[in-house]
Amino acid sequence: MSKNYIFTSESVTEGHPDKVCDHISDAILDEFLRQDPDSRVAVETLVSTDFVTVAGEVTSKGKFDIEKVV
Repeated sequence: MSKNYIFTSESVTEGHPDKVCDHISDAILDEFLRQDPDSRVAVETLVSTDFVTVAGEVTSKGKFDIEKVV
């Protein structure tokens, strides 16, 4: 019996808000992991005109100024 399914994906270009958000979230994750490899990080970044929100949960011994990353 064959299974039918549809594969979909989204692609955005450089400079798109999704790419900017991913870059910020990745930078935050990277810094926490650099300082504490056992960090648990679930961070989302939201952007709008002249406004950035970083939300989520972090369990880590690492500490740094997230605003400097943003």
